[in-house]
Amino acid sequence: MVAAIRLFRYLWAIPYTLLGLLLGGVAVLFGARVHRNHGVIEIYGGRAGAAVARLPRVLGFSAMTLGHVILAVDRSALAQLRRHEHVHVRQYERWGPLFLPAYLLSSLVQLLRGRNPYRVNHFERLAYALAPARRRGASTPEQGP
Repeated sequence: MVAAIRLFRYLWAIPYTLLGLLLGGVAVLFGARVHRNHGVIEIYGGRAGAAVARLPRVLGFSAMTLGHVILAVDRSALAQLRRHEHVHVRQYERWGPLFLPAYLLSSLVQLLRGRNPYRVNHFERLAYALAPARRRGASTPEQGP
């Protein structure tokens, strides 16, 4: 029974996992590294990570989760944000294909209320409550869904 539930969670999140694998595969072609951690594929670094790190803050991120794939700009960002991003993995398992629309809707609602669409996003607040990010010297975190 436990194995069936675990399989369902992976299948429920698979549309975003496939997108993460596609983006991660491109990153690997540009030097990113890959490893597995607690059933999650983590991809970090390389020229793609360096390019994302140089994006303007409004467009960039330090780490982002897509299904069971975490993409990070470098090893340090992954280490600092891993617990936070793993909360997002669990959110994908719970919400499946509805996660990204729900995440974006939460951000839109906050934006329309004049609030920060990232920091006040329901899913980010939950992730920070369950696993605060450990960013050195950063007053505002920079990761994505």
